[in-house]
Amino acid sequence: MEAIVYLLNFVFDAYLMLLVLRVWLQAVRADFYNPFSQFVVKVTNPAVIPFRRMIPGLKGVDMATLLVAFLVACIKYWSLSMIGGQTIDILSLLLISLLFVFKQSGTLLFVVMLVMALMSWVVQSRSPAQMVFYQLTEPFLRPIRRVMPNFGGLDLSVLVAFVLLNLINIFIGSLIPVWSYL
Repeated sequence: MEAIVYLLNFVFDAYLMLLVLRVWLQAVRADFYNPFSQFVVKVTNPAVIPFRRMIPGLKGVDMATLLVAFLVACIKYWSLSMIGGQTIDILSLLLISLLFVFKQSGTLLFVVMLVMALMSWVVQSRSPAQMVFYQLTEPFLRPIRRVMPNFGGLDLSVLVAFVLLNLINIFIGSLIPVWSYL
């Protein structure tokens, strides 16, 4: 049973992160022709295209993809509660799913910044993925860099962003007492 729950968690979480990444790529107007961006779009298109025909975007935000991400989170928690033999009321399911989409967005931002920081130490030339990661994280890191003093070429904005993301993650986790069990 644990293996099934683990596998379901992995599949739902990975796909949800790809959906959030798709919205994020569109929001920052990342290079659409980058191979990394193309991968994200092609993997998420089968689920997004049918909804996009019915749901228009709102001020540059892909509402259809956000709805699909929310539905994926709802299906995840519904299926996990069914496997566990528990019942979950619709209001709790909707609230947990909404908070989970926000939590996964923060986790995705953390992972992208971590990978970007590691790539800056290891990769000597600019790779296509590194260029997209820079476009994704710059809107979050720029305000921190404006406030932080210059440490002679040492960029601590990623470290400050990690601390802020962890604080937000703790806050969201405290909203639902059983968050660690889900």
